Amino acid sequence: MFILDQNDQEPLYKQLYKQIRAHVLSGKIPAHSKLPSVRDLAAELSTSRNTVDGAYQELYAEGYIYSKERSGYFVSALDQNAAPLSLNNEPRKPSRAPKPSPNFTYDFHPARLDPASFPVAQWRTCFLECLRESSREFSQYGDPQGDWGLRSNIQQYLERSRGVICEPDQIVICAGLQHSLDFVAHLLKENHSTVAVENPGYRLPRAVFQNNSFTIVPVSVGSGGIDLEALRASESTIAYVTPSHQLPMGHVMPVANRLNLIDWAESGGNLIIEDDYDSELRYHGKPIPSLQGLRPDGNIIYTGTFSKILSPALRLSYMVLPRSLLVRFQALYHDYFSTVSLLEQKTMAKFMELGYWERHVRRMRISYQKKHDAMLKAIKHYFGTRAIVVGQGAGLHVVMQLQDENPGETEIICRAAEHGINLFPFSATCAVGAPAATSLLLGFGGLSAAEIEQGIEILSRISSKMR
Repeated sequence: MFILDQNDQEPLYKQLYKQIRAHVLSGKIPAHSKLPSVRDLAAELSTSRNTVDGAYQELYAEGYIYSKERSGYFVSALDQNAAPLSLNNEPRKPSRAPKPSPNFTYDFHPARLDPASFPVAQWRTCFLECLRESSREFSQYGDPQGDWGLRSNIQQYLERSRGVICEPDQIVICAGLQHSLDFVAHLLKENHSTVAVENPGYRLPRAVFQNNSFTIVPVSVGSGGIDLEALRASESTIAYVTPSHQLPMGHVMPVANRLNLIDWAESGGNLIIEDDYDSELRYHGKPIPSLQGLRPDGNIIYTGTFSKILSPALRLSYMVLPRSLLVRFQALYHDYFSTVSLLEQKTMAKFMELGYWERHVRRMRISYQKKHDAMLKAIKHYFGTRAIVVGQGAGLHVVMQLQDENPGETEIICRAAEHGINLFPFSATCAVGAPAATSLLLGFGGLSAAEIEQGIEILSRISSKMR
């Protein structure tokens, strides 16, 4: 009744297990039928008793058969209609891997970093030191808010570089902005239902809050940041803003507008989410102080990340909660554990303690400033008066608004792809409406100066009305 193949790589007991299981599920062996004894079946198949016993034990553990004392094994009563349609012995073919992403010669995506920028040697040093120093801690779950050492280092760094005033117990380590905002959405949904977002603006916050059943209200953005009058008229009780380098337009919110925004929050019991996503990358003048630093005890949630300078693959970010929300956070999440690897948290803490982080920030600021300047130079050379650049002076991207007749964003992106150029659509940042002029979102972080010039030269040719 059963056939074992000695030449098959699959163990003999597994072969027998699968064949008996298939017979049971198909009804070929009726319910409550007695199976041959281990000794008899082993003799019939010319195999060892261990092979038959191994198959029986696995079938018994999974409930396909049951035993009676001194009587042997019997087939369990199963609903054949609920059984899988196919349980044959043929090995399943491995699934094909998804097709790789297109390989572009010039990738102007605004989130790309320099491929050679990650500080491998220093990170490896910190990683190995943490393994030696903290190995006992890796047998335990981490604090829901993250490693205390990392939170302490972040607190000191933020106070020194961004003017953020907080204590380590207000900081929560997260796995990227989407993780931070998901926390925030759960914290606020009891008393809030509407979120104002910048338009144009980062689309991830819109998605996170929509997925948490919030109403999204797009509010227009100008050179002074989010339109405060439109915000007041929106009846939103939460405002998500990028005041130090508006994404994507690059505007800096003036201090008068910042104070008015804070007053909006405090006068109506409203709340501000300040996303300080690329605060380290300012190329001219002093860094813009944080909104949170103007009112440390205000209704402001401050979020930051290591993705724009160090690596987006590490999934390391943080948020600073006002004390008014800290109690609720601890009540909601006291049974949770941190989802960020403790080893990577401790490595980051060591990286900061040894001064590697601030050294790396300085090096990246110099490197990206050269690329930023190469981008502006190339646009001026190849586009001249045909384009205006918006948002220069900080970050990893600029916005180029075309002034002459052109085929439009969709056609330009298609033409660019044909020439090996990747462009992220500026229109994707618009929650409603369309840009008044054709705008191209040009990231420069992942390109060399030579590649930037070559890519811009191609764009200047393909973005004309006639080519």
